[in-house]
Amino acid sequence: MKKFFSNFLKELKELSWVNFLALFIAGIINSVGVTMFLQPVSLYDSGISGTSMFLDQITPEFLTLSLFLVLLNVPIFIFGFKKQGACFTVYSLFTVIIYSLSAWLITDVLPIDVSTSSPVAGNDLLLCAMFGGILSGIGSGLAVRFGGAMDGIEVLAVIFSKKLGITVGTFVMSYNLILYIICGIVVQSWTLPLYSIITYLCGLKTVDFIVYGIDKNKAAMIVTTKDQEVAAELSKTFRGLTIIPAKGYYSNTDRKIIYIVVNRFQVIKMKNIVHTIDDKAFITISDVTDIFKANIEK
Repeated sequence: MKKFFSNFLKELKELSWVNFLALFIAGIINSVGVTMFLQPVSLYDSGISGTSMFLDQITPEFLTLSLFLVLLNVPIFIFGFKKQGACFTVYSLFTVIIYSLSAWLITDVLPIDVSTSSPVAGNDLLLCAMFGGILSGIGSGLAVRFGGAMDGIEVLAVIFSKKLGITVGTFVMSYNLILYIICGIVVQSWTLPLYSIITYLCGLKTVDFIVYGIDKNKAAMIVTTKDQEVAAELSKTFRGLTIIPAKGYYSNTDRKIIYIVVNRFQVIKMKNIVHTIDDKAFITISDVTDIFKANIEK
C-alpha cells in the first residue's frame, strides 16, 4: 500500500497546468456542441455522453444530463485507474467535471433557450448533427491530445476489448451501434438515431484531425540494390534515413532497405528521386501515427 501511494504521488508530480488549461477548454467546447446543437433536437452523442443524453431524455426532469455525465463517467475512470494511471485518471475526471458544469450552465443558468431548437442551427437536423459532432470531436480530440479523455467509453474499450477478443475500435463502434438501436426502439423513430450516426462519424474524423493533424507523416521502405546512391540523393532533401541489410528470398541477392519518414506532400518527390536512380526499386508506403524523436524535414 505504501508503494502504491508513493507511485501515485510520483505520477501526480507530472501533472501540468498547461494540460489542465487545454482540458478546461476541451470540456467547454464539448458541452457547447452537445447542449447547443445535439440535445435541443434530440440527437445523441456517442459513448457514455450519448448514453447520458438518452437517459436524460427518458427520466424525470430532475435527473439532468450534467448529473448523468458525472454518475456514469466518474466510476468508469476510477475503475480504470490501475490500467490507465494517475495522470490520465485525474485529467479525465477534471475534463468530465468541466464538461458537466459547462453543460449545466448552458442549459440551466445562462439566458440561452436550448429547450426546443438549436440557438444556432434551428431545427435543421443535418446541420445540428454535423456541427454537434465536429465540436464534440474537437473537445474529445483536445482531451486525448493533452493526456485525458472526455468519455469513459475509451476506458471501457481498453479494459474489455481484450477480454472479448475484439479491437478497441470495434468495441466502441459496437457500443454506439447498440446505443442507437435502443434509442430508435424507445423513441419509436429511426430518424434521430440515423442522424446521430452522422454526428458520430463527424466526431470521429475530427478527433483524428485534432490528435494527429492534417499533415500526416508517411513511412517508406525502399528495397534497392543501389542503396548508397539512393541514400546520398535522398539525404540532400530529407533527413533521418536508416539503411537495413536484407536478402531477396527467391533471388538470394543481398539488398538494402532504406527506411525514411516524410510528410504526405513529399511522397511523390521521394518516389521520383528513388526511381530516377533505380527504376527497379520496390517501395512500400504506410501511415505513421506519431513520431517521438526524429528530424525528418529540412
